[in-house]
Amino acid sequence: MRFQLLGPLSVTDGRDVVMLPPSKPTALLAALLVRPGSVVSGDRLRDVVWGEEHPPTAKTALQSCVLRLRRLFAKYGIEDQAVTAVAGGYRVDADAETLDLLHFRRLVERAAASGTGSELYTLRSALALWQGGLLSNVPSDLLHRDEVPRLAEERLRVLERVCDIELEHDRCREALVDLWEVTRVYPAHERFAEQLIEALYRTGRQTEALAEYRRIKGHLRERLGVDPRAELQRLELAILRGEDLGRAGAARRPDAPARPGAIDPSPSSTRPPAPSDDGSAPPPRTQVPDDRHDLSRISIPSGPVEPGAPTLAVPGAAGPYPPLPTVPGFTGREHEVASLVRLLTAGSPGGGSERAPLAVLSGAPGIGKTALALRVAHLVSRHFPDGCLLVPLTRPDGSPRPAEEAADELRTALSAGPGAGRVLVVLDDVVHPDQVRPLLTAYAYGAAIVTSRMGLPALVATHGGTVHRLGALDPEQSRALLAAVLGRDRMAAEPSAAIPLAAACGHHPLALRIAAARLLTRPRLRLADYADWLRHDPVGRLSLADDPRMSVPQRLDEALRRLPPALAEAHLRLASSSHDPVTAAGAARLLGLPEEAAEQLIERLLDAGLLEEGQPGSFWTHELLRAHARRAAGSSAGHVPALLRPPRHGELPRLDGSRPAAVG
Repeated sequence: MRFQLLGPLSVTDGRDVVMLPPSKPTALLAALLVRPGSVVSGDRLRDVVWGEEHPPTAKTALQSCVLRLRRLFAKYGIEDQAVTAVAGGYRVDADAETLDLLHFRRLVERAAASGTGSELYTLRSALALWQGGLLSNVPSDLLHRDEVPRLAEERLRVLERVCDIELEHDRCREALVDLWEVTRVYPAHERFAEQLIEALYRTGRQTEALAEYRRIKGHLRERLGVDPRAELQRLELAILRGEDLGRAGAARRPDAPARPGAIDPSPSSTRPPAPSDDGSAPPPRTQVPDDRHDLSRISIPSGPVEPGAPTLAVPGAAGPYPPLPTVPGFTGREHEVASLVRLLTAGSPGGGSERAPLAVLSGAPGIGKTALALRVAHLVSRHFPDGCLLVPLTRPDGSPRPAEEAADELRTALSAGPGAGRVLVVLDDVVHPDQVRPLLTAYAYGAAIVTSRMGLPALVATHGGTVHRLGALDPEQSRALLAAVLGRDRMAAEPSAAIPLAAACGHHPLALRIAAARLLTRPRLRLADYADWLRHDPVGRLSLADDPRMSVPQRLDEALRRLPPALAEAHLRLASSSHDPVTAAGAARLLGLPEEAAEQLIERLLDAGLLEEGQPGSFWTHELLRAHARRAAGSSAGHVPALLRPPRHGELPRLDGSRPAAVG
């Protein structure tokens, strides 16, 4: 005899199936079978059978239910699987021969150990054990709330793997049979929607694939108020560009269990990769080739989005984490790339360096710091055999993560990795040196790349390292970036329009990517016409409506929110003025401050990436920042906060947002 738990709860001898009636003993049996071989406490069983507010007689009534179950077992000749009373509760022993849930799990483990030829067949056999609505005849709200979703998740993860195998082997039409059904049962499940869209596209049904993308996008917006995850958006972009996904599209699926034997029956979630500093959302499904560097070894991660969750990623096969994100169409920064590669490989075996290398990448918001860090990490990954870790130091809302939280996470990741050897850590979007120092002491070997809008001179003073301040791209680099994202055919159609378009974007990497993305979705729009349109409002029109992260004004607004109010106001007034270049004397006159205080203010803005240094004592503001400041300052024209008024005698101006302090 065997119990069938994966559907309505029933008992079978292989020929006849007896469906158990909805009753309290049935609920009790289900509670024991979902935890086979484990002791389930009496309190838990009473909650399952009677609800969380059970009657005073529930303890005695539970014993009566146990007796009724034992009589049921005797009726069907399965006394050897009787309910066993143990200290604190009850237990039912079962194995793969007597409980379909354990048979399912054994098949999944067997599939993980089998060759690729039999994996699909074994997993299909496991899925065939699921028959009908899970525990549909079990009258227990608690089980349907806590246990049914957990069990259903096991089935869904196996089905994901099955569809991945089908796609990997160009069996897209076979995968469609499963995907049409599961996407209708789980309309908000982005992973299955992604597989369905790819299968449709690869079978020549591009229109249906795009319609399916619109369906999931509309559902998520209407029901949850969110946009599809970045992988889905990139897939839509790849379809619009007519890219050949082929088997490679299905092969890069680290969020699906590569071998389903690793499936954990407990609930779990995966975390998204952090967005690149140049505005790229978490990495795309399809890479744009860059023939100057060989990145063919690097795969692209994918996974469900969990807003606000930090990311840890490791490239290559080493370690338990997904590959490090890549940046499509990376161009330019040749000098910085070469310098960083030399720095990070100097300490490799035989390199002769004993000190762990440290590099700080600083610059304005969206200037490409994270993109450069990830590019270099991939290029030097073979010098770090124990992997590369990406650790975001800022949450999506711009608030900094506590140093100890990130340090604990880093220690945990390193302890779970393949060894304690050479590890490259990318510490992304650092707000203050104190965030970094505990992380640099969390491991003894390897190297670190730190990205920050701030220059972090205090960190360099205490820990050494090199500093690379990034500015806008030069015109040829901007043109190369547009060509890498838009495609050479689109650029060749208007060879003289690329430089004016890049100039309208201020040669700013984030702005260039946003402009290219908008042009990709509007194939009939001429580059020259788009450049003319941008010039009328270069900041306000550099946004993508379906992803708030891909927005120049939002990125700059968020940068200002990080600053003390007085410093933000000073930036708006300086940048929106016609005075360029900025000098300490000119800033003092404009803001009504002593020249010494204005000089201090300029140093703070320079360190925050909002000013660039020209000749000694002369500074300038990027044109996009000037345009943004003019827009932002318009709503507060004529307003001079108290913190920026000329200080009274005996006061010094404060730039940290507090009131001036008396002197002496």
